[in-house]
Amino acid sequence: IKHVWMDAYVELAGIDFLRVYVPKTFHLIGSPAYESSGNMVLGTAEGGKKITLYNVNDLNIKKINIEKLNEYYFETMHHEFAHILHQKKNYPVDYDKISAGNYTPTGWQNRKLAEVAPLGFVTPYAGSKPSEDIAEVTACFLTYPEAQWENVMTLAGEKGKPIIDQKLAMVKKYMKDSWQVDLDLLRKVIARRTNEISELDLDHIY
Repeated sequence: IKHVWMDAYVELAGIDFLRVYVPKTFHLIGSPAYESSGNMVLGTAEGGKKITLYNVNDLNIKKINIEKLNEYYFETMHHEFAHILHQKKNYPVDYDKISAGNYTPTGWQNRKLAEVAPLGFVTPYAGSKPSEDIAEVTACFLTYPEAQWENVMTLAGEKGKPIIDQKLAMVKKYMKDSWQVDLDLLRKVIARRTNEISELDLDHIY
C-alpha cells in the first residue's frame, strides 16, 4: 500500500497532497465480504476518512503475485481513492451523459467484459452507474499492464474504443486540472513501483 499506492502519489503530487487527501485509517479485514446478492466486496471508502480492504488473509508475502495484488488490492485502492477525490472536487457532469442509457444498476454482475466493452465500459462493474464507471476507468488505466489494457480495447472494437478513449481523456483532464496530476506519468510510476515489489524486504522495510 505504501510503496505502490501512497508513495506513487507522493512522487508526483507531493507529501502535502498525501497528508490532506489520503484517508488516515486503513481497515484490514482477513476474510472476504459479500453483498446480499452474493457479489464479493473488495474494498470500501467512507467519506474520505477510512478505506477498508477485505480478504487480506489470502495474501502471502512470501510468494507475491503481482496480478493478484492488482486485481484484489491496488485496483480497489485506486478505485476507492478516485471516489474520495470526486467527493472533494466533482468530476465533469458531462461524463454521466457519455453512456447514458447503457447502465444496468442491478444486472451488471450478469454481464461479461466481452459484452460491455463494445458499449464503452472497461469492466462489467463500470456499467453499473456513472460514478463507478469513472472510478473504474481511472483504476484500470492505472493498474492494468499494457497488454491487459489493450485487450480491453480489442474487445471494445470500433464501437466501444472511441467511447472509452473519450472517457479516459475526460479523466486525464479532470486529474490534471483539479489535482495537477498527470495520469500518464502516474501510470508509469505505479508500473515501476509495482515491478520493485519483488525487491522489497517486506518483513522489515516499514
